[in-house]
Amino acid sequence: MGLLFKLADNRNPRSLAGWLRRRRSALLRDLLASVPRPARVLDVGGTQAYWEVAEAAGLEGVTVVLLNRAPPVVTRPGFESRGGDARAMPELADQSFDVVFSNSVIEHVGDRDDQRAMASEVRRVGKRYFIQTPNRHFPIEPHFLVPGFQFLPLEVRVQLVMRFSLGWYARTPDRAAAHALATSIELLTGPELAALFPGATIHRERFAGLTKSLIAIGGFA
Repeated sequence: MGLLFKLADNRNPRSLAGWLRRRRSALLRDLLASVPRPARVLDVGGTQAYWEVAEAAGLEGVTVVLLNRAPPVVTRPGFESRGGDARAMPELADQSFDVVFSNSVIEHVGDRDDQRAMASEVRRVGKRYFIQTPNRHFPIEPHFLVPGFQFLPLEVRVQLVMRFSLGWYARTPDRAAAHALATSIELLTGPELAALFPGATIHRERFAGLTKSLIAIGGFA
């Protein structure tokens, strides 16, 4: 588990996750360069720190609006903050953002209906979008860091969560809490992500010949 944690720790620039994030960040910067200025970007579920690590904070003519359930803290120009729900953003007008971005969020919003709701709102609010999510078929589940965890029967997952600290999560001995945690993540396959974003290009982030993450990209020239 220690080795898997080191590989998955995107805070470490020498980790696998850090390497993949740098490649993803370069792709994002290239796409943003094609967007006319001034540009407004809605980051659903994001943080200012993500953009700083991605070397995309403070891009000339770009304002990033961070949307979370609780408005996140912003400390520098070029960022705004607001509260909201990825599945329903009625306060935001159609096509009111030049780009909608999210990183490892859509798998956390709930079941397939919730994911469809988020995808519909992303396409409604944004002229373009860049939506990343881990690939369900990658052999190591990226949150619990257990090989094949996402394919285990629910009761087995609940028992593991109750008995062990796994990945990013501490041991959760309460059964109801363990069940809620085990069912809180709904990973997607490439075809499932494509169905949520009709017409999108599905970019595959690969490692050792395997697809680690998926990105739905739409609206960019």
